[in-house]
Amino acid sequence: MKNLLLKSIVVVGILFSSMTMAANRPTQEPMGGQEFGHSVKNIGNGLYVFRWWVYRNIFLVTDEGVIVTDPLNPKAAELLQTEIRKITDKPVKYVVYSHNHHDHISGGNIFKDEGAKFIAHQNVLKELGDHPSPVIPLPDITFEDSYTVKLGDRELELKYFGPNHGDSMAVMRLPKENALFIVDIVTPRRVAFRTMPDFWPDEWIRSLKEIEQLDFDYVISAHGPANEPAMEPASVVAEQRIYLEDLIAAVKVEWDKGVHSPDKLRQTVKLPKYKEWRAYDAWLPMNIERIWAYYHMAW
Repeated sequence: MKNLLLKSIVVVGILFSSMTMAANRPTQEPMGGQEFGHSVKNIGNGLYVFRWWVYRNIFLVTDEGVIVTDPLNPKAAELLQTEIRKITDKPVKYVVYSHNHHDHISGGNIFKDEGAKFIAHQNVLKELGDHPSPVIPLPDITFEDSYTVKLGDRELELKYFGPNHGDSMAVMRLPKENALFIVDIVTPRRVAFRTMPDFWPDEWIRSLKEIEQLDFDYVISAHGPANEPAMEPASVVAEQRIYLEDLIAAVKVEWDKGVHSPDKLRQTVKLPKYKEWRAYDAWLPMNIERIWAYYHMAW
């Protein structure tokens, strides 16, 4: 009887400890700050989320220096550097690009001047060669399928899932937090961005299915306003995938009825399940037209 009671106490203690650890993750706390300003959220253990307007990145502070992800743009990068200096005087050692799009990876010169090395998927090097920018340093280190950035006692795992949003997207995993930093292909509770520029709908869904198989409990998304949490539960990945599947299925129903006009599809296709998601009224018609192109042009 005593052994049974002891075992019960241990089990309850473990469950309580697990619940406490989960509760300590700020999955309900907004990023904070002014809508068009910037803010920083301390996740703990040297991990921070930086927000500039509706853009976000993460940075890791270690005893040996700092790992920074997407610097966003020159103005945001200056603010980011200022926030890092409030926390540590250690230099930025690595800057990790999520993908090739300039709205996320501009402004890194300020960290290049500190001696930082830049890391990206190998396709970023080609894409920046085709579309160079004076405010985007080229990667010093590239990888094909996966790469782990190590600094101090921290690791940042990078994984490439093939084409989805462009063809150079790296999903980043934080082993200590069992969390992912995902750029553009997962934006919680928001319909897809406008006409889905440089998105491949079927490959996007495939990638999300593969990401769902990873070991993670939390997601940090690279977009979200000040009133949205810095961290989300893992379920947001599946929610994004299901939205895309529902969108494609709804357009296909009308397409099979013979409705092949994008103007008509925008009027007839509705997804009331998502009416509370951000940008539903403004962007859903654009999402629909992108799926029209998927069927009409096989693109």
